[in-house]
Amino acid sequence: MQEDIKLVDLIIEIADARVPLASRNPDLAEMGKNKARLILLNKSDLADERENKKWQEYFKKQNISCVLTDSRNKGSLKSISSIVQEACREKIERDARRGIKNRAIKAMVVGIPNVGKSTFINSYAGKACTKTGNKPGVTKGKQWVRLDKNIQLLDTPGVLWAKFDDPEVGKRLACIGSVKDDILNLEELSLDLLDFIIKNYPGLIEKRYDVDETLKLPEVLYGIGEKRGCLTKGNEVSYEKAAALLFDDFRSGKIGRITLESPPKGE
Repeated sequence: MQEDIKLVDLIIEIADARVPLASRNPDLAEMGKNKARLILLNKSDLADERENKKWQEYFKKQNISCVLTDSRNKGSLKSISSIVQEACREKIERDARRGIKNRAIKAMVVGIPNVGKSTFINSYAGKACTKTGNKPGVTKGKQWVRLDKNIQLLDTPGVLWAKFDDPEVGKRLACIGSVKDDILNLEELSLDLLDFIIKNYPGLIEKRYDVDETLKLPEVLYGIGEKRGCLTKGNEVSYEKAAALLFDDFRSGKIGRITLESPPKGE
């Protein structure tokens, strides 16, 4: 990625709108410090609308162009080309002074696993250019995608950084599916997710599952499993199946529009 950055004019960084900071690879800040930047807060249709607006303001204060997107909805991508042109205005003007006109902008599309990079590229290009999947690690190698005479995109595999300094970051990424479920303790993580939703979005769990939110967290999870038939072969409630159901419903937005982190205060 460090080598490829030298080839491009712009870095398009795709983050998950539900965890805008946790889903940004911190290594990119240093690698791309001399490049134009555009952040797409993808899956914004699954995130809290009030928090979406706060995050846009946050990135505006950082002098970073930021757009709310839903990669599955081509309509939300209509403004991207003009924003790309604006983000690269200095480069275009510099080329013009050198007598270079209409040279295609080369943009690298980066993001951690499962934030919707490939879906974005396919929707933006209007054709299936890359493989997609609702799990991390689908894109294996880099490839150039020519959108038109003005823009070329370099698709790169989703990369997580080596170590999470803050365990909360790891938990948030696990909740959105950027870490493979089979290496996680989903039952333990589901209690953290339940705790957050009940405290910050009271009523959503009760409305979705008809379970009393005032119960202790393991009892709430048990109630979800009982109501939704998450049973073992012996007809006992399976906490594991109930946890898996909770994550499926959260990730697909069935519980409601939920954002797991707010902008840092004072920034």
